[in-house]
Amino acid sequence: MDPIRNPYAPGAGQRPPELAGRDEQLDRFTVVLERIRRGRPERSMILTGLRGVGKTVLLNALRSAAVRARWGTGKYEARPEQGMRRPMAAALHVAVRELGHPRGEEVDHVLGVIKAFAQKDQPGAKLRERWNPGIDVPAVTGRADSGDIEIDLVELFTDVGGLAADVGKGVAIFIDEMQDLASDDVSALCAACHELSQNALPVIVVGAGLPHLPAVLSASKSYSERLFRYNRIDRLSREAAARALQSPAEDEGATWSTEALGEMYAATGGYPYFIQAYGKEVWDLAPASPITAEDVRVGSPEAEAELAVGFFGSRYERATPGEREYLRAMAEVAAERLAEGEDVDEVGSVATADLAAHLGRKPQSLSPARDALLKKGLIYSGERGRIAFTVPHFGRYLLSQS
Repeated sequence: MDPIRNPYAPGAGQRPPELAGRDEQLDRFTVVLERIRRGRPERSMILTGLRGVGKTVLLNALRSAAVRARWGTGKYEARPEQGMRRPMAAALHVAVRELGHPRGEEVDHVLGVIKAFAQKDQPGAKLRERWNPGIDVPAVTGRADSGDIEIDLVELFTDVGGLAADVGKGVAIFIDEMQDLASDDVSALCAACHELSQNALPVIVVGAGLPHLPAVLSASKSYSERLFRYNRIDRLSREAAARALQSPAEDEGATWSTEALGEMYAATGGYPYFIQAYGKEVWDLAPASPITAEDVRVGSPEAEAELAVGFFGSRYERATPGEREYLRAMAEVAAERLAEGEDVDEVGSVATADLAAHLGRKPQSLSPARDALLKKGLIYSGERGRIAFTVPHFGRYLLSQS
């Protein structure tokens, strides 16, 4: 097959594998936009799932849908140890500009509030040393500048929502890796979304994060479940995975045999990132159409080698020796339980007590490694006393390493 026209290469095609099988989420979001446009109450949205299921790609697609609806939009990626003020201010600045409201006193006021909110990130700094978000109006005094992130975010969202309502549009802020928000910022975000719902203002937050994100939100505000519509993004069904492979190939005049599609699903587990990675390598090595099961078997080692470096290896390298011991123990315990016939899911959900027994250590001595891995986003706790990998097939990768 022509490697130059590889439809599975990153960025190739108009509908990548990450979006196959996501019609339900796209359709639901279109309804959300329309409901808010008509002034009806609607909740913000949260997408959760493991690494590699296409959350970021879906988040970008939802943003594109909001842009087509002529909403104001902004997006940023949360990072550990990073405060919310600067990235949120930058995202809202973009959103206000996209609203297309004629510049005037009201717009300048909202821009000044955004600027005041951002500059409170450096309390006590001299004027010339303050971070400037690129807004060419003076910062407003006495609005979103109290220094209390919860008070300030509520005031900021209220003013932005009022401006959007004046022009009959909405504002959507998209936050990726939302589980990495600081606890104070999570609390502020929940409070701001609650205020928006109480006043029916046309502003929503669309967040994406790891499976434990709902627990993070719930721990911050007990009423968080009433603020967000939760959407679990999982691996693709066999039918959706087949479409993710067939559609790009058909655009290039090629097809996959039924047996090849079965081999691909067995190798990838239906995870979109893996479908794209395996699809790229198999396409490059397949001599002709239709692509066969043998082509998949020939291309799979190349895909696995690429994933071992870029997807698995890059994450493994972030762990210390003690943390690597913990990760490998997770993989070994999961494999043992599976061999004994227990229903252990493939991402390696195991009991922390079993880990301690496997390593011959006291549970308390493993807490530092566990906490560090949680902060690095390599594992998550879906329920008390159990942990799992955030990366599909990570246990398989660890067991394959010497």
